[in-house]
Amino acid sequence: MDKAKDIQNTDVAIRINGLYKNYKMFARKKDRLLETIIPGLERHGTFKAMENFNLEVKKGEVLGVLGKNGAGKSTLLKMITGVVTPTAGTIEVQGKISSLLELGTAFNMDLTGYANIYQHGQVMGLSNEEIKAKENEIIEFADIGDHLYQPVKTYSSGMFARLAFACAINVDPDILIVDEVLSVGDMAFQLKCFKKFQQFKEKGKTILFVTHNIADILRNCTRTIIIDSGKKIFDGSVKDGVEKYKKIIVGLDETKNDDIQDKEETDEEILKQNPYQKKTSKTTKSGETWKEKCNENPDLIDYGNGKAEVIDYGVFDENENITSMIENDRDVILKSKIRFNEKIQDPVFTMTLKDFKGLEIGGTNTLIEGIATGKFEKGDVVTVTFKQRLNVAPGKYTLSFSCTHFNSKGDLEVLNRKYDALLVEVLSMKNTVGLMRIDSKIKIEKQE
Repeated sequence: MDKAKDIQNTDVAIRINGLYKNYKMFARKKDRLLETIIPGLERHGTFKAMENFNLEVKKGEVLGVLGKNGAGKSTLLKMITGVVTPTAGTIEVQGKISSLLELGTAFNMDLTGYANIYQHGQVMGLSNEEIKAKENEIIEFADIGDHLYQPVKTYSSGMFARLAFACAINVDPDILIVDEVLSVGDMAFQLKCFKKFQQFKEKGKTILFVTHNIADILRNCTRTIIIDSGKKIFDGSVKDGVEKYKKIIVGLDETKNDDIQDKEETDEEILKQNPYQKKTSKTTKSGETWKEKCNENPDLIDYGNGKAEVIDYGVFDENENITSMIENDRDVILKSKIRFNEKIQDPVFTMTLKDFKGLEIGGTNTLIEGIATGKFEKGDVVTVTFKQRLNVAPGKYTLSFSCTHFNSKGDLEVLNRKYDALLVEVLSMKNTVGLMRIDSKIKIEKQE
Protein backbone atom coordinates (compact mmCIF):
# COMPACT_ATOMS: atom_id res chain seq x y z
CA MET A 1 0.00 0.00 0.00
CA ASP A 2 1.51 3.33 -1.11
CA LYS A 3 0.84 6.09 1.36
CA ALA A 4 0.72 9.72 0.21
CA LYS A 5 2.79 9.00 -2.89
CA ASP A 6 0.94 10.69 -5.75
CA ILE A 7 -1.70 12.57 -3.79
CA GLN A 8 0.57 14.63 -1.55
CA ASN A 9 -0.29 18.32 -1.48
CA THR A 10 -3.64 17.71 -3.23
CA ASP A 11 -7.21 17.84 -1.91
CA VAL A 12 -7.43 14.04 -2.09
CA ALA A 13 -7.35 12.10 1.18
CA ILE A 14 -7.75 8.57 -0.20
CA ARG A 15 -7.26 7.23 -3.71
CA ILE A 16 -7.90 3.58 -4.62
CA ASN A 17 -7.17 2.11 -8.04
CA GLY A 18 -7.92 -1.40 -9.35
CA LEU A 19 -8.30 -2.96 -5.92
CA TYR A 20 -8.74 -6.72 -5.66
CA LYS A 21 -8.91 -9.00 -2.63
CA ASN A 22 -9.16 -12.77 -3.08
CA TYR A 23 -9.39 -15.38 -0.33
CA LYS A 24 -8.53 -19.04 -0.78
CA MET A 25 -11.41 -21.35 0.09
CA PHE A 26 -10.62 -24.94 1.11
CA ALA A 27 -13.25 -27.66 1.27
CA ARG A 28 -11.21 -29.67 3.78
CA LYS A 29 -8.41 -28.91 6.24
CA LYS A 30 -6.11 -31.45 4.63
CA ASP A 31 -6.40 -29.63 1.29
CA ARG A 32 -4.84 -26.58 2.90
CA LEU A 33 -2.03 -28.74 4.30
CA LEU A 34 -1.40 -30.50 0.97
CA GLU A 35 -1.21 -27.20 -0.89
CA THR A 36 1.27 -25.89 1.67
CA ILE A 37 3.68 -28.81 1.46
CA ILE A 38 3.42 -29.70 -2.25
CA PRO A 39 4.67 -26.89 -4.55
CA GLY A 40 2.37 -26.15 -7.49
CA LEU A 41 -0.58 -28.12 -6.12
CA GLU A 42 -3.88 -26.20 -6.05
CA ARG A 43 -6.70 -27.58 -3.93
CA HIS A 44 -8.63 -24.39 -3.28
CA GLY A 45 -11.40 -22.28 -4.71
CA THR A 46 -11.35 -18.48 -4.73
CA PHE A 47 -13.67 -16.03 -3.05
CA LYS A 48 -13.51 -12.55 -4.55
CA ALA A 49 -14.13 -10.19 -1.65
CA MET A 50 -13.17 -7.09 -3.66
CA GLU A 51 -13.05 -6.81 -7.44
CA ASN A 52 -11.64 -3.94 -9.53
CA PHE A 53 -12.63 -1.35 -6.93
CA ASN A 54 -11.86 2.33 -7.57
CA LEU A 55 -12.53 5.24 -5.24
CA GLU A 56 -11.37 8.78 -4.57
CA VAL A 57 -12.27 10.57 -1.34
CA LYS A 58 -11.58 14.30 -0.98
CA LYS A 59 -10.37 15.92 2.22
CA GLY A 60 -13.30 16.94 4.43
CA GLU A 61 -15.78 14.54 2.82
CA VAL A 62 -18.01 12.37 4.99
CA LEU A 63 -18.47 9.27 2.87
CA GLY A 64 -21.28 6.89 3.77
CA VAL A 65 -20.58 3.28 2.79
CA LEU A 66 -23.69 1.14 2.32
CA GLY A 67 -24.07 -2.52 1.47
CA LYS A 68 -25.66 -5.70 2.72
CA ASN A 69 -23.81 -8.09 5.04
CA GLY A 70 -20.98 -9.74 3.14
CA ALA A 71 -20.85 -7.05 0.47
CA GLY A 72 -17.19 -6.23 1.20
CA LYS A 73 -17.47 -3.08 3.31
CA SER A 74 -15.32 -4.26 6.22
CA THR A 75 -12.77 -5.80 3.85
CA LEU A 76 -12.39 -2.45 2.12
CA LEU A 77 -11.90 -0.57 5.39
CA LYS A 78 -9.37 -3.11 6.66
CA MET A 79 -7.34 -2.71 3.47
CA ILE A 80 -7.40 1.08 3.77
CA THR A 81 -6.13 0.86 7.36
CA GLY A 82 -3.48 -1.71 6.44
CA VAL A 83 -4.93 -4.54 8.52
CA VAL A 84 -5.51 -6.62 5.36
CA THR A 85 -3.19 -6.70 2.33
CA PRO A 86 -4.78 -6.32 -1.13
CA THR A 87 -4.33 -9.06 -3.70
CA ALA A 88 -3.82 -6.39 -6.36
CA GLY A 89 -4.27 -2.66 -6.81
CA THR A 90 -3.07 0.44 -4.99
CA ILE A 91 -4.29 2.45 -2.01
CA GLU A 92 -2.85 5.92 -1.45
CA VAL A 93 -3.60 7.72 1.81
CA GLN A 94 -2.67 11.25 2.79
CA GLY A 95 -2.82 11.86 6.54
CA LYS A 96 -3.04 9.93 9.78
CA ILE A 97 -5.83 7.35 10.05
CA SER A 98 -7.74 6.33 13.15
CA SER A 99 -10.14 3.45 12.71
CA LEU A 100 -13.11 2.40 14.78
CA LEU A 101 -13.37 -1.06 13.27
CA GLU A 102 -12.56 -3.94 15.58
CA LEU A 103 -12.20 -1.97 18.79
CA GLY A 104 -9.35 -2.92 21.08
CA THR A 105 -7.37 -5.02 18.60
CA ALA A 106 -4.17 -3.30 19.81
CA PHE A 107 -4.94 -4.06 23.46
CA ASN A 108 -3.01 -6.54 25.60
CA MET A 109 -5.59 -8.31 27.75
CA ASP A 110 -3.13 -8.87 30.60
CA LEU A 111 -2.23 -5.18 30.91
CA THR A 112 -4.30 -2.61 32.80
CA GLY A 113 -6.54 -0.20 30.96
CA TYR A 114 -4.11 2.61 31.76
CA ALA A 115 -1.17 0.70 30.26
CA ASN A 116 -3.24 -0.08 27.18
CA ILE A 117 -3.82 3.63 26.57
CA TYR A 118 -0.08 3.93 25.94
CA GLN A 119 0.15 0.67 24.00
CA HIS A 120 -2.68 1.72 21.70
CA GLY A 121 -1.15 5.14 21.16
CA GLN A 122 2.22 3.64 20.27
CA VAL A 123 0.57 1.33 17.73
CA MET A 124 -1.04 4.45 16.24
CA GLY A 125 2.43 5.97 15.87
CA LEU A 126 2.22 8.49 18.72
CA SER A 127 5.12 9.32 20.99
CA ASN A 128 4.77 8.94 24.77
CA GLU A 129 4.66 12.74 25.03
CA GLU A 130 1.75 12.91 22.56
CA ILE A 131 -0.10 10.15 24.41
CA LYS A 132 0.49 11.92 27.73
CA ALA A 133 -1.09 15.07 26.32
CA LYS A 134 -4.22 13.03 25.45
CA GLU A 135 -4.28 10.89 28.58
CA ASN A 136 -6.76 12.87 30.67
CA GLU A 137 -9.08 13.33 27.71
CA ILE A 138 -9.12 9.57 27.06
CA ILE A 139 -9.68 8.72 30.74
CA GLU A 140 -12.53 11.22 31.08
CA PHE A 141 -14.16 10.06 27.86
CA ALA A 142 -14.02 6.36 28.80
CA ASP A 143 -15.34 7.09 32.30
CA ILE A 144 -14.73 3.60 33.75
CA GLY A 145 -13.46 4.74 37.16
CA ASP A 146 -10.97 2.63 39.10
CA HIS A 147 -11.38 -0.21 36.62
CA LEU A 148 -8.83 1.72 34.54
CA TYR A 149 -6.09 0.30 36.78
CA GLN A 150 -7.28 -3.32 36.53
CA PRO A 151 -6.30 -5.84 33.82
CA VAL A 152 -8.43 -5.45 30.70
CA LYS A 153 -9.30 -9.17 30.81
CA THR A 154 -11.45 -8.44 33.88
CA TYR A 155 -13.58 -5.85 32.02
CA SER A 156 -17.16 -6.30 30.98
CA SER A 157 -17.77 -5.99 27.24
CA GLY A 158 -19.22 -2.52 27.82
CA MET A 159 -16.18 -1.23 29.72
CA PHE A 160 -13.84 -2.72 27.13
CA ALA A 161 -15.72 -0.98 24.30
CA ARG A 162 -15.77 2.36 26.13
CA LEU A 163 -12.01 2.39 26.71
CA ALA A 164 -11.23 1.15 23.21
CA PHE A 165 -13.50 3.79 21.66
CA ALA A 166 -11.99 6.53 23.82
CA CYS A 167 -8.47 5.54 22.75
CA ALA A 168 -9.38 5.43 19.06
CA ILE A 169 -11.37 8.67 18.94
CA ASN A 170 -8.95 10.87 20.85
CA VAL A 171 -5.83 10.65 18.66
CA ASP A 172 -6.84 13.63 16.45
CA PRO A 173 -6.52 11.84 13.09
CA ASP A 174 -6.82 13.37 9.62
CA ILE A 175 -9.01 10.46 8.50
CA LEU A 176 -11.52 8.68 10.71
CA ILE A 177 -12.95 5.30 9.71
CA VAL A 178 -16.09 4.24 11.57
CA ASP A 179 -17.73 0.83 11.22
CA GLU A 180 -20.95 0.30 13.20
CA VAL A 181 -19.47 1.29 16.56
CA LEU A 182 -21.28 4.51 17.48
CA SER A 183 -23.79 2.49 19.47
CA VAL A 184 -21.45 1.03 22.10
CA GLY A 185 -22.16 1.54 25.80
CA ASP A 186 -25.21 3.06 27.43
CA MET A 187 -27.28 5.95 26.07
CA ALA A 188 -25.21 8.64 27.81
CA PHE A 189 -22.00 7.23 26.33
CA GLN A 190 -23.59 6.96 22.88
CA LEU A 191 -24.47 10.65 23.10
CA LYS A 192 -20.81 11.45 23.86
CA CYS A 193 -19.77 9.37 20.85
CA PHE A 194 -22.07 11.25 18.49
CA LYS A 195 -20.97 14.62 19.87
CA LYS A 196 -17.36 13.66 19.27
CA PHE A 197 -18.27 12.54 15.79
CA GLN A 198 -19.91 15.92 15.15
CA GLN A 199 -16.75 17.69 16.35
CA PHE A 200 -14.72 15.75 13.78
CA LYS A 201 -17.16 16.83 11.06
CA GLU A 202 -16.97 20.48 12.14
CA LYS A 203 -13.17 20.36 12.02
CA GLY A 204 -13.33 19.22 8.40
CA LYS A 205 -11.90 15.76 9.03
CA THR A 206 -12.28 13.12 6.32
CA ILE A 207 -14.65 10.39 7.53
CA LEU A 208 -15.61 6.99 6.11
CA PHE A 209 -18.81 5.96 7.81
CA VAL A 210 -20.23 2.43 7.61
CA THR A 211 -23.62 1.74 9.18
CA HIS A 212 -26.91 -0.02 8.47
CA ASN A 213 -28.76 2.93 10.03
CA ILE A 214 -29.99 4.90 7.03
CA ALA A 215 -31.00 7.86 9.20
CA ASP A 216 -27.36 8.24 10.37
CA ILE A 217 -26.19 8.25 6.75
CA LEU A 218 -28.71 10.94 5.82
CA ARG A 219 -27.84 13.10 8.82
CA ASN A 220 -24.07 12.86 8.66
CA CYS A 221 -22.78 12.12 5.18
CA THR A 222 -22.02 14.33 2.19
CA ARG A 223 -21.72 11.49 -0.33
CA THR A 224 -22.60 7.79 -0.50
CA ILE A 225 -21.27 4.68 -2.18
CA ILE A 226 -22.93 1.27 -2.31
CA ILE A 227 -20.88 -1.93 -2.43
CA ASP A 228 -22.32 -5.22 -3.63
CA SER A 229 -20.29 -8.44 -3.98
CA GLY A 230 -17.05 -6.48 -3.76
CA LYS A 231 -17.99 -4.02 -6.50
CA LYS A 232 -19.02 -0.39 -6.32
CA ILE A 233 -22.49 -0.14 -7.87
CA PHE A 234 -23.34 3.42 -6.83
CA ASP A 235 -21.41 6.62 -6.15
CA GLY A 236 -23.35 9.83 -5.74
CA SER A 237 -25.69 11.87 -3.58
CA VAL A 238 -26.74 10.66 -0.16
CA LYS A 239 -30.45 10.77 -0.90
CA ASP A 240 -30.17 8.85 -4.19
CA GLY A 241 -27.86 6.31 -2.58
CA VAL A 242 -30.24 5.66 0.30
CA GLU A 243 -33.19 5.16 -2.06
CA LYS A 244 -31.17 2.74 -4.19
CA TYR A 245 -30.06 0.85 -1.09
CA LYS A 246 -33.69 0.45 0.00
CA LYS A 247 -34.41 -1.24 -3.32
CA ILE A 248 -31.41 -3.54 -2.90
CA ILE A 249 -32.58 -4.60 0.57
CA VAL A 250 -35.90 -5.84 -0.82
CA GLY A 251 -34.29 -7.39 -3.92
CA LEU A 252 -35.67 -4.93 -6.48
CA ASP A 253 -32.44 -3.38 -7.76
CA GLU A 254 -30.87 -5.04 -10.77
CA THR A 255 -27.61 -3.02 -10.88
CA LYS A 256 -24.93 -5.62 -10.18
CA ASN A 257 -22.02 -4.33 -12.25
CA ASP A 258 -19.33 -1.67 -12.36
CA ASP A 259 -21.52 0.84 -14.19
CA ILE A 260 -22.12 3.50 -11.55
CA GLN A 261 -24.92 5.28 -13.38
CA ASP A 262 -28.34 3.62 -13.63
CA LYS A 263 -29.05 2.79 -17.23
CA GLU A 264 -31.96 4.51 -18.94
CA GLU A 265 -34.61 2.03 -20.02
CA THR A 266 -37.31 2.42 -22.61
CA ASP A 267 -40.96 1.81 -21.80
CA GLU A 268 -40.84 -1.36 -23.91
CA GLU A 269 -37.85 -2.74 -21.94
CA ILE A 270 -39.55 -2.05 -18.63
CA LEU A 271 -42.78 -3.74 -19.74
CA LYS A 272 -40.82 -6.80 -20.89
CA GLN A 273 -39.25 -7.14 -17.41
CA ASN A 274 -42.52 -6.47 -15.58
CA PRO A 275 -45.81 -6.37 -17.52
CA TYR A 276 -47.49 -4.39 -14.74
CA GLN A 277 -44.84 -1.67 -14.36
CA LYS A 278 -45.35 1.70 -16.03
CA LYS A 279 -42.74 4.34 -16.74
CA THR A 280 -45.26 6.92 -15.55
CA SER A 281 -48.69 6.61 -13.98
CA LYS A 282 -50.08 9.79 -15.56
CA THR A 283 -52.49 7.99 -17.86
CA THR A 284 -55.67 9.93 -17.22
CA LYS A 285 -56.86 13.30 -18.41
CA SER A 286 -56.11 16.42 -16.41
CA GLY A 287 -58.39 16.90 -13.41
CA GLU A 288 -59.40 13.23 -13.12
CA THR A 289 -56.92 12.31 -10.38
CA TRP A 290 -56.09 13.69 -6.94
CA LYS A 291 -52.36 13.80 -7.65
CA GLU A 292 -52.74 16.18 -10.59
CA LYS A 293 -54.52 18.64 -8.33
CA CYS A 294 -51.77 18.33 -5.73
CA ASN A 295 -48.10 19.24 -6.04
CA GLU A 296 -46.84 15.99 -7.56
CA ASN A 297 -43.11 15.39 -7.68
CA PRO A 298 -41.98 14.83 -11.32
CA ASP A 299 -38.92 12.97 -9.99
CA LEU A 300 -40.75 10.53 -7.73
CA ILE A 301 -39.24 7.08 -7.25
CA ASP A 302 -41.51 4.33 -8.54
CA TYR A 303 -40.74 0.62 -8.16
CA GLY A 304 -42.16 -2.74 -7.15
CA ASN A 305 -42.92 -6.20 -8.52
CA GLY A 306 -46.15 -4.98 -10.11
CA LYS A 307 -48.61 -7.26 -8.32
CA ALA A 308 -50.35 -4.06 -7.27
CA GLU A 309 -49.97 -0.40 -8.22
CA VAL A 310 -50.52 2.84 -6.32
CA ILE A 311 -52.47 4.65 -9.05
CA ASP A 312 -53.45 7.82 -7.20
CA TYR A 313 -52.77 9.80 -4.03
CA GLY A 314 -53.67 13.14 -2.52
CA VAL A 315 -53.63 15.44 0.51
CA PHE A 316 -56.85 16.82 1.94
CA ASP A 317 -57.71 19.22 4.74
CA GLU A 318 -60.20 18.35 7.48
CA ASN A 319 -63.06 19.43 5.18
CA GLU A 320 -61.90 17.02 2.41
CA ASN A 321 -60.55 19.82 0.20
CA ILE A 322 -57.37 19.00 -1.73
CA THR A 323 -54.36 21.00 -0.51
CA SER A 324 -50.57 21.17 -0.59
CA MET A 325 -50.37 23.37 2.52
CA ILE A 326 -50.74 21.62 5.88
CA GLU A 327 -51.26 23.36 9.22
CA ASN A 328 -49.50 21.33 11.92
CA ASP A 329 -52.22 21.90 14.52
CA ARG A 330 -55.12 20.69 12.35
CA ASP A 331 -56.18 17.30 11.04
CA VAL A 332 -54.92 16.32 7.61
CA ILE A 333 -56.17 13.44 5.46
CA LEU A 334 -53.83 11.47 3.20
CA LYS A 335 -55.35 9.14 0.62
CA SER A 336 -53.89 6.56 -1.72
CA LYS A 337 -55.68 4.45 -4.31
CA ILE A 338 -54.31 0.99 -5.12
CA ARG A 339 -55.20 -1.34 -8.00
CA PHE A 340 -54.41 -5.06 -7.64
CA ASN A 341 -53.03 -6.95 -10.63
CA GLU A 342 -52.96 -10.29 -8.81
CA LYS A 343 -54.79 -11.87 -5.90
CA ILE A 344 -53.17 -10.67 -2.65
CA GLN A 345 -53.91 -11.70 0.93
CA ASP A 346 -53.36 -9.15 3.73
CA PRO A 347 -51.47 -6.39 1.89
CA VAL A 348 -49.84 -3.64 3.97
CA PHE A 349 -50.71 -0.03 3.05
CA THR A 350 -48.24 2.66 4.12
CA MET A 351 -47.57 6.39 4.19
CA THR A 352 -44.30 8.16 5.05
CA LEU A 353 -43.30 11.79 5.61
CA LYS A 354 -39.71 12.75 4.73
CA ASP A 355 -37.76 15.98 4.67
CA PHE A 356 -36.05 17.22 1.52
CA LYS A 357 -32.78 15.52 2.53
CA GLY A 358 -34.58 12.16 2.46
CA LEU A 359 -34.73 11.65 6.23
CA GLU A 360 -37.87 9.81 7.30
CA ILE A 361 -39.61 12.04 9.83
CA GLY A 362 -42.52 9.74 10.50
CA GLY A 363 -45.01 7.37 9.00
CA THR A 364 -47.34 4.50 9.66
CA ASN A 365 -48.99 1.53 8.00
CA THR A 366 -51.87 -0.86 8.47
CA LEU A 367 -49.60 -3.48 10.07
CA ILE A 368 -48.36 -1.06 12.74
CA GLU A 369 -51.92 0.10 13.40
CA GLY A 370 -53.12 -3.51 13.75
CA ILE A 371 -55.59 -3.35 10.86
CA ALA A 372 -56.44 -6.61 9.06
CA THR A 373 -56.72 -5.66 5.39
CA GLY A 374 -58.17 -8.92 4.05
CA LYS A 375 -58.08 -10.45 0.57
CA PHE A 376 -58.07 -8.62 -2.76
CA GLU A 377 -58.67 -10.12 -6.20
CA LYS A 378 -57.12 -9.15 -9.52
CA GLY A 379 -58.75 -5.92 -10.73
CA ASP A 380 -59.84 -4.74 -7.27
CA VAL A 381 -59.25 -1.07 -6.46
CA VAL A 382 -59.09 0.17 -2.87
CA THR A 383 -58.84 3.65 -1.35
CA VAL A 384 -56.77 3.88 1.84
CA THR A 385 -57.26 6.91 4.10
CA PHE A 386 -54.84 8.07 6.79
CA LYS A 387 -56.13 10.82 9.09
CA GLN A 388 -53.81 12.46 11.63
CA ARG A 389 -51.99 15.65 12.63
CA LEU A 390 -48.47 16.12 11.33
CA ASN A 391 -46.91 17.71 14.39
CA VAL A 392 -43.62 18.60 12.72
CA ALA A 393 -41.67 21.83 12.33
CA PRO A 394 -42.75 24.15 9.52
CA GLY A 395 -40.97 23.47 6.25
CA LYS A 396 -41.07 21.52 3.01
CA TYR A 397 -41.58 17.75 3.01
CA THR A 398 -42.40 14.83 0.73
CA LEU A 399 -45.11 12.21 1.14
CA SER A 400 -44.67 8.61 0.05
CA PHE A 401 -47.25 5.84 -0.40
CA SER A 402 -46.83 2.13 -0.91
CA CYS A 403 -48.39 -1.29 -0.89
CA THR A 404 -46.35 -4.24 0.38
CA HIS A 405 -47.00 -7.82 1.36
CA PHE A 406 -45.44 -10.71 3.29
CA ASN A 407 -45.43 -13.81 1.11
CA SER A 408 -45.89 -17.42 2.23
CA LYS A 409 -42.18 -17.61 3.17
CA GLY A 410 -42.50 -14.58 5.41
CA ASP A 411 -40.40 -12.39 3.09
CA LEU A 412 -41.40 -8.81 2.40
CA GLU A 413 -42.53 -8.15 -1.17
CA VAL A 414 -42.78 -4.57 -2.40
CA LEU A 415 -45.81 -4.57 -4.68
CA ASN A 416 -45.45 -0.88 -5.51
CA ARG A 417 -43.82 2.12 -3.86
CA LYS A 418 -44.26 5.74 -4.85
CA TYR A 419 -41.45 7.41 -2.89
CA ASP A 420 -41.44 11.23 -2.62
CA ALA A 421 -44.68 11.27 -4.59
CA LEU A 422 -46.13 14.56 -3.32
CA LEU A 423 -44.45 17.81 -2.27
CA VAL A 424 -46.11 19.54 0.67
CA GLU A 425 -45.41 22.49 2.94
CA VAL A 426 -46.19 22.40 6.64
CA LEU A 427 -47.23 25.68 8.26
CA SER A 428 -47.35 26.62 11.93
CA MET A 429 -49.10 29.37 13.84
CA LYS A 430 -46.45 29.21 16.56
CA ASN A 431 -42.70 28.84 16.77
CA THR A 432 -41.18 25.38 17.16
CA VAL A 433 -37.84 24.06 18.39
CA GLY A 434 -36.28 21.13 16.51
CA LEU A 435 -38.14 18.74 14.22
CA MET A 436 -41.41 18.47 16.14
CA ARG A 437 -44.11 20.73 17.41
CA ILE A 438 -44.66 19.96 21.09
CA ASP A 439 -47.76 21.58 22.56
CA SER A 440 -46.91 21.53 26.24
CA LYS A 441 -49.21 22.68 29.02
CA ILE A 442 -46.85 24.72 31.18
CA LYS A 443 -47.65 25.50 34.80
CA ILE A 444 -45.63 27.99 36.89
CA GLU A 445 -46.06 28.14 40.64
CA LYS A 446 -44.19 30.64 42.75
CA GLN A 447 -43.12 29.16 46.04
CA GLU A 448 -44.05 31.15 49.15
